[in-house]
Amino acid sequence: MNKMTIRDIDLRGKRVLVRVDFNVPLDGGVITDDTRIRAAVPTLQHILAQGPRYIALMSHLGRPKDGPDPKFSLRPVASALASLLGKDVAFAEDCVGETARHAAEALPNGGVLLLENTRYYKGEEKNDPALSAQMAELGDLFVMDAFGSAHRAHSSTVGVTEHLPSVAGFLMEKEINYLASAIENPKRPFVAILGGAKVSDKIAVIESLLTKCDRLLIGGGMANTFFKAQGFSTGNSLVEADAVETARQILAKSGGKLILPVDAVLGDKFADDAQTQVIAVRAGVPEGWAIYDIGPETVRQFAQELASAQTVVWNGPMGVFEKDPFAAGTREVAQLLADRTAQGAVTIIGGGDSVAAVEEAGLADKVSHVSTGGGASLEMLEGKTLPGVAALRDR
Repeated sequence: MNKMTIRDIDLRGKRVLVRVDFNVPLDGGVITDDTRIRAAVPTLQHILAQGPRYIALMSHLGRPKDGPDPKFSLRPVASALASLLGKDVAFAEDCVGETARHAAEALPNGGVLLLENTRYYKGEEKNDPALSAQMAELGDLFVMDAFGSAHRAHSSTVGVTEHLPSVAGFLMEKEINYLASAIENPKRPFVAILGGAKVSDKIAVIESLLTKCDRLLIGGGMANTFFKAQGFSTGNSLVEADAVETARQILAKSGGKLILPVDAVLGDKFADDAQTQVIAVRAGVPEGWAIYDIGPETVRQFAQELASAQTVVWNGPMGVFEKDPFAAGTREVAQLLADRTAQGAVTIIGGGDSVAAVEEAGLADKVSHVSTGGGASLEMLEGKTLPGVAALRDR
């Protein structure tokens, strides 16, 4: 990575403004997955070890529609972070202005402050210059460590860089190094796995990966649109009618690199008590049934494609793994990646539901890298430059 990091800058006595990604799932104020909080800890520990005046943390949470909303408050994150850091974390009821400034000034040397949700301000997502300037007042320098928001040019990710010396944190550095090397200089064979519901969300990623990888394995609901493009009956399965022709064109120019499922797990309904059956895709889906997972023969086929892979990137589940009857395909692909990692391959899980699936399977620590950014990792796989990365100082 050719961007400066927190290793390259003097932090002693400085007011350090850090953009983190604490957009965590909450259930009645209880954090149900603290992965993103834990991911920020190494950066924060390094800064604290350098003796800063204080650390002020910015993040968004969810999509509040009209200003402050207790449902989207970051307050629960402060106590969770305090436990992980082993020190007090103060909380400010605002992310800018007098409230934020007074909370920061009241911190002891080396104190940590979590600011309230940046998206309480509509100007955040518009990269409003006035809001950016207010945010920047809280720091002497800016650290960008929110990879999950790096694909968005917002006030707290890009706007503040116009006012403060700006460098990457350790999480940003790790994400960029893994994803950039996978795309620009992968160890081969390079196999990509894409899943999820919609082809339309990933057309650009598919087209980009087909120029870079040796094989592209497709699963999840998006495979149904390819089945329809091949003329197979899909029953009640999710199919994007508007994307069928696009899928047909992708298949035609894929040069044999694109590998589709050969069998599927069907359900008579989307429920834990669904009746299921396995069919060959070519046989077609009977009326009243829908595809909800890849089948066992597809898992075997994918295992063969992965057997010699030296770099594997996976983004998107193989089925609706939230329901137990349709979780096997995703779990088994996660295990295949863990097995390849143990045999020396570089394996990267690219954000979103894939991460949830790998965590649920207890395999997150058995792969090379688990990305914290779904949209950001997809844009990197497309070969795009992320604005939150481009804005940082070059080495």
